[in-house]
Order: sequence, then C-alpha cells, then structure tokens
Amino acid sequence: MSARLRISNRDARRLWLSAQWLAATPTGPLDLDALIKGLGFVQIDSIRVVSRAHHHILWSRNQNYREPMLGRHMSEHRRVFEHFTHDASLIPMDFYPYWARQFERLEKKVRGWQWHRGMPEEGGRQAIKARIEAEGPLSTKAFDTKTRGETAMWSRPPHKLALDYMWYAGELSTAHRENFTKFYDLTERVIPTDLREQDIPDTDQIDWLCRGALDRMAFGTEGDIQRFWEAVDRAEARQWATRTAQDLVPVEIEGADGTLRPAIAPSDIECRLDTAPAPTSRLRILNPFDPVIRDRTRLARLFGFDYRVEMFVPAAKRIWGYYVYPLLEGDRFVGRIDLKADRKAGTLTVQNIWPEPGITWTPKRMTKLQAELDRLARFVSVNDVVWHCAE
Repeated sequence: MSARLRISNRDARRLWLSAQWLAATPTGPLDLDALIKGLGFVQIDSIRVVSRAHHHILWSRNQNYREPMLGRHMSEHRRVFEHFTHDASLIPMDFYPYWARQFERLEKKVRGWQWHRGMPEEGGRQAIKARIEAEGPLSTKAFDTKTRGETAMWSRPPHKLALDYMWYAGELSTAHRENFTKFYDLTERVIPTDLREQDIPDTDQIDWLCRGALDRMAFGTEGDIQRFWEAVDRAEARQWATRTAQDLVPVEIEGADGTLRPAIAPSDIECRLDTAPAPTSRLRILNPFDPVIRDRTRLARLFGFDYRVEMFVPAAKRIWGYYVYPLLEGDRFVGRIDLKADRKAGTLTVQNIWPEPGITWTPKRMTKLQAELDRLARFVSVNDVVWHCAE
C-alpha cells in the first residue's frame, strides 16, 4: 500500500462541511433536486419544536427553501421516494434501482422483530392492499384493528404492522404525507416503471452505495461508509474497500484531539483539498438530525463536539434539554441553544444557551447569533425573537 496522505484536522473539517453543502453561505438560487442528490438523502422526523428536521436541514443549506416545497417535490413531482436509511428518509427517485437490496434486507429484518409478530398473515396483508388498490392512498386511520395482548411503548395494531412491513419490503410506497401522517399506495402507482424494472446486480448496488457514501463524506473509515446509508453491513463495506483499493487513496485524518486515524478517500482527494472552500464565518443553527451531526462518532472525532439527542432521555437525566440545537460557526461548534417556536403567538423563544468550553461569547458572536435567529424566525413565519434567558 502506498504511503498515506496526511490530512490536517482543519482540512478534514473543511472537506466534510463542503461535501455536505455547509461550507458556502446558504444563499442564491435553490436547486432542490441537486441539493438532495448532493446530500444523498434527507432524514424526516415528526418533531416540530421550531421546524421539522427535513425542512431545517434543507433550509440550513439554502435559506430560499420553504417548508411546502419538499411535499410537492415528493407527491406532485415524484422526485424523491421515502424509505429507510438509518431512519425514515427522503431519497432521490433516481436512486430507486439501487435500493432493491435494502427492501430485501429490511423485509427479513422486520420479520424477526418481536413486536412485529402480531402482523397479519399473507391473506390479511393482501386484503389491506386490495383496499388501497380500490380506494387509493390510505393512512393507518382508514383501518380499525386493535392492538392485541399487553401493550408496550412500541406496540402497534395489526393493520399498522402490516402496512409498515409492506412498506419496508417495497410492496407499498409513501404517496404523500398530510401533517406528517403517511399515506400508503401501491408501489407501481408511485415509482416510475423504468426505475422499478431495472435489475441491478447486488455487487453493483454495493459498489454504488459505498462509492456514493465516500463521495459525500470526502473521506471515511469502513465504518463511516457502512453507517452512511445503513444499506450495507460492515463486512460488505470492508470487502468493497478491498476490492476497489486501486481506485481509492489511503489517508490519515487528524482528529480534534490530534490523533491520526487511517481512512480512505476518493481518487480526487488532492483536487478536493485544493478546491474545497473555507466554511463561511456565518454562525449557523443546525438541526439535531442534520447529516453532519447524526454520526456522533465522526462528529466527536473531527470536531471534539460531544452531542446527543435527549428527547428520549427522562427529563431528570437530561444534561441539556429536550431538543437542543448545535451552533456551528465556520468550522467549529461553538455552543448549543434551546429554542421553541410558537407559530400562533408569532414568537421564537430562546430558552437557554450554552457556549462550548473555551469559547468566549463576544458581542460579535452574539450579533451573529441574533442575525441567525432572525433568519430562522422568518423561515417559520414568526415575527419576534424572545429571550427567556440572560443574553
């Protein structure tokens, strides 16, 4: 193996933020198709403390984005489909032929879930599909089966288990969402025929997924590659890296703690090092589910930023709060902020703010934060930013 190319921590941050569309100032014409393809997918989530994760993620990269655009992109223009990466996500429609293995993987996985054992057998599932075929897209509210036996946190009625199983397996697809409620339809009525009928060998799907992951990260370990889509396992990522080693560049990435770790990079890594722009100095309020945040291992390694989502942590055990937003300034995470929007009252409330250790909260930094809060308030159509903590 050739000598590893050493990449400083500052350059690694620059490459990663650029690859994830967070380096440039988030202004200018919006090409939603190109943006989602560039990211690979956009995680969706029901929680709306300020704006739902999928909207916030896109707005962070281009502040000309508005919330209704994504729904139209899916239901009217059919430019994305919904399925599972590490979580429910919207994925470019053009990628559908490379998702066949994920349907198969998740179909097998769902069958093994203990809480999914109450799912109706084949005949019951086909009856549900028959209703959808006759009536059009339906949500779970159109059915009336009840949860059997003792209920638990993740218990679901049989019809919900059947709908989810067929969705994971690719038999049903999301036609649209209304107030985040999913409407299921027959896949052949949602996904274009030419994409459904492509038959891509599994090895080629793995190659496409791994190359796509590495391209969107600029560099990574085999674990990073596996975690990106969650559509290959660690052994498949390792085998891919070995099989394509001649097309990859071995690198050493300096972590925030100065430690050097081996990784791999695309063949154009030196060009990327020469051309990737320095991140904007603007202070950004990022969503907790932002793709730069969600891989906590990579986040801590590159930025020294220890972050976790605490909405599922009992209130008494939370360190920060229910839904706390990371603050990115340039290529550093400088703090976190607890926000809540009340659209009826027209307010965006700052409930708390915590600078990171070693960060001095200067008047200049506060001015940057206030400007971002004002932009975020306009995005969610509220008029006033209210501080419930000391500025």
